[in-house]
Amino acid sequence: KLERKSDIEWSRYADLTPSDLGELVGVPKMGRTLHKLVHQFPKLELSALIQPITRSMLRVELTLLPDFQYDVKVHGYVQLFHILVEDANGENILYHDMFSLKSSEAEDEHSVVFTVAIMDPLPPSYFIRVTSDRWLHSESVLPVSFNALILPPKFPPPTELLDLQPLPPTALGEPALVKLFDGVSEFNPIQTQTFHELFKTDRNTLVCAASGSGKTICAEFAILRMLVTDPSGKCVYVAPRTEIAEGVFADWNGRFGSILKAGQVVLLTGETAPDLRLLAEAKIVICTAKQWDALSRRWRQRKAVQAVSLFVVDDLHFLGGDAGPVMEVIISRMRYISSQKLQRGRDSAQLRIVGLSAPLANGREVGEWMGVSLKSLFNFSPKVRPLPIEIYFQSFDQSSFSGRLMAMGKPVYNAIMRHSARKPALVFVPSRRQAQLTAIDLMTYRESLDDGSFLGDGVGVHDVAILAEKLKEPALQQVVNAGVAFVHSGMVDADLERIMQLYRDGVVQVLVCPSDLCWKVQERAHMVIIMGTETYDGRERRYVDYPITDLIHMIGKASRQDQDSSGTCAIFCHTPKKEQLKKLLYDPLPIESHLDHYLHDNFNSEIVTKTIGSMQDGVDYVTWTFLYRRLAKNPNYYNLQGTSNVHLSEHLSEMVETVLGDLEESKCCQMTDDGDVTPLNLGMIAAYYYIQYTTIELVASSVTAKTKIRGVMEILSAASEFASLPIRHGEEKALRVLARSLTHKLPQSAQFHDSNTKALVLLQCHFSRMALSADLRNDQRTIIGESVPLIQAIVDVISSNGWLKPALAAMELSQMVVQGLWNKDHVLKQIPHFTKDIIDRCDAYEGEEPIESVFDILTLDDDVRNDLLRLPDDKMADVAVFCNNYPNVDVSFEIQDADDVAAGDPVTMVVKLEREIEEEEMDDEEVMQLGVVSAPLFPKEKREGWWIVVGDTKTNSLLSLKRISLQTTQQVMLEFLAPEEAGDYDLTLFCMSDSYLGCDQEYSIPLSVAVGESDDDDDDESEESDA
Repeated sequence: KLERKSDIEWSRYADLTPSDLGELVGVPKMGRTLHKLVHQFPKLELSALIQPITRSMLRVELTLLPDFQYDVKVHGYVQLFHILVEDANGENILYHDMFSLKSSEAEDEHSVVFTVAIMDPLPPSYFIRVTSDRWLHSESVLPVSFNALILPPKFPPPTELLDLQPLPPTALGEPALVKLFDGVSEFNPIQTQTFHELFKTDRNTLVCAASGSGKTICAEFAILRMLVTDPSGKCVYVAPRTEIAEGVFADWNGRFGSILKAGQVVLLTGETAPDLRLLAEAKIVICTAKQWDALSRRWRQRKAVQAVSLFVVDDLHFLGGDAGPVMEVIISRMRYISSQKLQRGRDSAQLRIVGLSAPLANGREVGEWMGVSLKSLFNFSPKVRPLPIEIYFQSFDQSSFSGRLMAMGKPVYNAIMRHSARKPALVFVPSRRQAQLTAIDLMTYRESLDDGSFLGDGVGVHDVAILAEKLKEPALQQVVNAGVAFVHSGMVDADLERIMQLYRDGVVQVLVCPSDLCWKVQERAHMVIIMGTETYDGRERRYVDYPITDLIHMIGKASRQDQDSSGTCAIFCHTPKKEQLKKLLYDPLPIESHLDHYLHDNFNSEIVTKTIGSMQDGVDYVTWTFLYRRLAKNPNYYNLQGTSNVHLSEHLSEMVETVLGDLEESKCCQMTDDGDVTPLNLGMIAAYYYIQYTTIELVASSVTAKTKIRGVMEILSAASEFASLPIRHGEEKALRVLARSLTHKLPQSAQFHDSNTKALVLLQCHFSRMALSADLRNDQRTIIGESVPLIQAIVDVISSNGWLKPALAAMELSQMVVQGLWNKDHVLKQIPHFTKDIIDRCDAYEGEEPIESVFDILTLDDDVRNDLLRLPDDKMADVAVFCNNYPNVDVSFEIQDADDVAAGDPVTMVVKLEREIEEEEMDDEEVMQLGVVSAPLFPKEKREGWWIVVGDTKTNSLLSLKRISLQTTQQVMLEFLAPEEAGDYDLTLFCMSDSYLGCDQEYSIPLSVAVGESDDDDDDESEESDA
């Protein structure tokens, strides 16, 4: 009946009311049923954001919002849709992919990101069509108009590789320098062409060449130049990732260590105070972008930062990735520092900046931004490599991720047999589980064809079997016997080292490695296979592409320069991705800035250091960045509608105003009507501890005077810092199981695909010492490592509100995090190897003194102690180390002019802490080690910190707080205002450790307050004290 009344279009039916529908068919009673059915008809609302990446490539972010009632009875558990991009005439399909809508996510908004080629000449529009796989007429069309599209300009051509005679290392001149390059007969063409610029001049230089071209040696030329010409020179090498920095440090420490004094090649730790010491004494400093950002923020006060004369930034192509904003900020800052040095003139040493990168499409612009002249810019084509690499693509049509990986199994085996049968091969897979599966598959294929094994030439099967028995994982033992191995991030270090050694020695020919380890694995191969280019992201609940930086790095591993004449790389991918990947990997990489999304925290730190004191300063700050240079070149990418100066300045002012407005709203800074900006307490705390402004805002709004440890723990786990924790496939289920046995139940609103919930679960597991899977254990380490500065910031926020009990609770949480215990657990449990049985025996011990603390264990006779603990010697040694490190601190204090305190007066109190040790019997090394915390469950080295607090427990008020580190003795002055009312008070002095349970001390401070001189004075004073 409905079909006959065809004067109403099908798309309008959803707008009709039940009574209208009933009238249409002439059966009013059916109206409601029809209305329900019409609204169950699959329909998606579309919106798209388009950004041109180059003149021939468009990035599309398509947002799909389901606009119908999902009913499992009608729709099943999954609905499939086709996403098509058609040209203006509807003749060609430019892109096709499948999108599956699961019943569990039928209410959520989904986003799909893909790239489409831009036709030449530019068409007026494209159409994005989303059609249901099984419902007729269920389709949505979104026209994308190109009328206002501004394409970026053409990129300049790459640098030609000149046909030069390769230079031998003797070109360096000095025999000591030549010796650094033992085993190198001659430098490769890229190193030869850049040698003169890097080693014979002091100009800023940018070298962009394909991964695996030996760019690190180019950086070494610049460092050697500095060491030869500038005796007081200091070099800082910055890498975007920790793994890169560690690899470079291991290499340079061995080589440069031979020509420099001990302690002159250092790797920064990320802790401000020790890092400043290292920086002051070192010649070559290696660090990550984040560590350098944290240190160089206060460069005006820090002489060591100003003393840097060579600044090397590696892997600059990360500017377009996650680490990009931080890298952009530090390079802009170093450029600013170098311009300040130039203005000072001759007397101050100049700062040289050297950049290394993969080939960039807009390399010239990156160079201009870094102050590199055209003569010093080497931007080679990606096709130029010292060792040619053949890249094969093989595409797979299966639309399901797991189906695709299964289909790739046999082709991976065939590719290894065809291209690299007797040479080493590296296979990169999306996940840890897949690494094990692929390794077993490769072994099985080879055995089923009775075709020998992947063991190296001349390796005895018996020898390998003996080596394999030492490995912990059963699956690993099995595959190693067949010459295949796999690694993953949760592996025991000993296993990882053994496997790498086997691969290096050529015993194992095939190494399977999850993609997230591609930076940690330093080994190279004759052939690299990338098995799938996507991985699962649990936070977004979808598969996301590998970062292009990772892909470039994986391909670069196929170059063993001393052994092969060429390398091979096979990329197995999903069919719709093939063209895009070809474009990104064969052509130089276009990079855009993402700093506009991360300006808040950088602005905040610059406001605190007074670099930004007004709106205009904010705009000036942005003009130093790469973002500013890209705004005019690719305006549509940054939501700019034109390239004129008016467009630009309006956009900048608006951007700065928004950022400052957000910071003001979160109480990090204060703005006057004239546009002047001053920092506030919260902003200072955030900048000092290198914490995101959203975290500080959350802490300040969540803490109350009644917050207990559980509350502080929930606030800590909600920090924005933990929002980037990965959620892997199937982890939601694992977290749900863990959550059932937690000490504190999760809040009602907890979602298991949320990283902050994961942080809360893993923190509680850490305190309860629960067993976890390898991946979760790694994540837990990250959380624990980042928790300590966060807790210190929470303490500062609480203390600025003057609340005592929440501050003490946060301090106890710090101890719990470092030792991995609940505050209610027995103090002895923090000693290594102490089990419940040992603690029960200690409790039951009936000596002269009961055993209640760590000190009591130290004072026992040896035979009594051995009987109580019953531990073997090696474990006993661990116990001894812990007990000797456990702090025994003497606290003494006095109030200056204690008899003369009037109401509202400032009171000064001197507190002295002294560690009880026999200093005469210790050598310098041991004294230096004082204060290093024994904490087997804490992932990095930690030094003791102490909070000295004066408070009034009756009124829950915190009067004064200082945080100190303690080597042997330390004296602190605490100042606070005497209470307003005259009378006798009983204040308390707390001395709280941040690392050990059970060693906190508290002392009662009697204070007699006399009446103030007169009421008038008293009023004045109280007003001042309020202010």
